Amino acid sequence: MVRVPFGKAPTTDRKNGKAGAGAAGRSASTARRSTRGGATRRAGAGGGGGSAPGDRRSGPSGFFRVIVMLAAFAGMVAFAVVLARLTLEPSAASEELIYSNLRPGDSIRNYLEQPAFQDTVKQIGGNILLGVPFGLLLPVLLPRTRGLLRVALVTALVMVLVELLQGSLVRGRAFDIDDVILNTTGALLGYLLLGRRLGRAVHPRRHHWWHRWIGGPART
Repeated sequence: MVRVPFGKAPTTDRKNGKAGAGAAGRSASTARRSTRGGATRRAGAGGGGGSAPGDRRSGPSGFFRVIVMLAAFAGMVAFAVVLARLTLEPSAASEELIYSNLRPGDSIRNYLEQPAFQDTVKQIGGNILLGVPFGLLLPVLLPRTRGLLRVALVTALVMVLVELLQGSLVRGRAFDIDDVILNTTGALLGYLLLGRRLGRAVHPRRHHWWHRWIGGPART
């Protein structure tokens, strides 16, 4: 039998005690790290603290996008037919009354000076309404035309072409720069009221060139 001096613990017991304490400490530390990691993962998944850099909102489905674009295309075709009938049909009765106008504001001033208020509304309001479909349909059919300046530029180019055809080929019609201005105004109104939202709903947000420098989010 081995005798142990009084007041001294066996060496083996001390070693076992230290090993057990170390193991318990490591287990507690591992548990704390696991708890913190789980909490971090839950916070990231919940989106409260912050999301991963690549996390982005999902855009509309392909089926939804195709349906909306087909509807917009049908609307544009119908609008083109109406536009052609309103602007490219001959008007022999007004052949002697119509004249070309290259000075912005002259025709609008004449519209406002008409004695019949109904005729003024018909001329000015009709030309504005004629441009509204451009602002509604262009952002859906042609995503690159989104933006006030682009909508205004495309509408103005199309209407200048229409006015040129009127003045050169259609009897009783003439080129009028004020019609182009009013049509473009209508396109801008349509874009601001609804066209911008339609473009955002159908197409992903566009990255502008300055976002590469400032690191800002994409905008439509």
